[in-house]
Amino acid sequence: MNSQQDASADCVALIVSAGRGHRFGGEIPKQYLEIEGESLLARSVNRLLSHAKISHVRAVIHPDDADLYRESIGELELLEPVFGGVERQDSVRLGLESLVDLAPQFVLIHDSVRPFVDHDTIDRLLATLENGAKAVIPVVQVADTLKRSADNVIQDTVDRTDLWRAQTPQAFDFKEITAAHQAVSGENLTDDAAIAEAAGIAVEIVQGSEDNFKITNTEDLARAEKHLATAGDGGKYMTRVGTGFDVHKFTDGSAVILCGIKIPHDKSLAGHSDADVALHAVTDALLGAVGAGDIGLFFPPSDPQWKDVASEIFLTRAGKEISDRGGRIENVDLTIICEVPKIAPHRDQMQQNIADILNISVQQVNVKGTTTEQLGFTGRGEGIAAQAAASVTFEG
Repeated sequence: MNSQQDASADCVALIVSAGRGHRFGGEIPKQYLEIEGESLLARSVNRLLSHAKISHVRAVIHPDDADLYRESIGELELLEPVFGGVERQDSVRLGLESLVDLAPQFVLIHDSVRPFVDHDTIDRLLATLENGAKAVIPVVQVADTLKRSADNVIQDTVDRTDLWRAQTPQAFDFKEITAAHQAVSGENLTDDAAIAEAAGIAVEIVQGSEDNFKITNTEDLARAEKHLATAGDGGKYMTRVGTGFDVHKFTDGSAVILCGIKIPHDKSLAGHSDADVALHAVTDALLGAVGAGDIGLFFPPSDPQWKDVASEIFLTRAGKEISDRGGRIENVDLTIICEVPKIAPHRDQMQQNIADILNISVQQVNVKGTTTEQLGFTGRGEGIAAQAAASVTFEG
């Protein structure tokens, strides 16, 4: 699960998941409880992983929860977790210190039990940092009348003007917040913004979202389940499906390239690029799933710069188009249609190549080969066809 290790690190996300609260009455810490088959932690992680500007995600976990953590995140591509400390502040500091070698410019610090943060909020946070802020948090204005009491008797009404409810992720200049945490170690402040304030760092605010609520008890969990049902019915989150189809004819040569694998053969495939008919079909399926046109729109065959290039470039761009639109690839299903060469001996490597290019798990990719029983142009050995389908969970 370390494919993120080699990515650039302009912005990383640290997700705090070391708490041991059991307010739900069970033995499982709340971040590992599931709603609609996915843990709160995994949902929170997915929101961060799917953002185009976040290059790495690392979780801080309790030492006793290693097995729960592995089971919860499955094949999600995170940096290896680190163990937290006694208090949340200790856990964040340890997480920040574990990222020093990556030397990111920015860091987002997020609670594992806020599973509904949206990309618009993350965009506002990062834009504020990019404009020169050292610290910025999402907030929602206090709408209710506030009362101060003693012994169950109201003492006074608090002026709610300029009062805000703080949320996460909270976003910082990495060096500044790491130094701030190290300077106030042991003081047990309430959130990372308070630590920045204690260090004299100005903390700016951006608009948060009422949907980005924290799950702390059974009522919150019921609200989360209702939110998912409403979001599905209302179309805020949707699964979209795209299909792709491509054909390349045989020409003189000694190998064909399919899914990035060079397979020895008595012919090659003709095309402007490397003629990887399989990756072309997958690329079109992904672009179609998010309404981004087709491969020719981005890489026209009339453009000489794409002459003989590896089709991995095309598939990588399709993956970026999805992440830029707030989508997450759920699965890819590819069928390669030809009499020869045989696909089965190369199937596992084909699936792995597609997964690596798209930064998804190999379990999300299926590749199969079939023939047309010697019918049609593929049956006559004149070329190879490929068709693909892809599903994308899309924030619309």
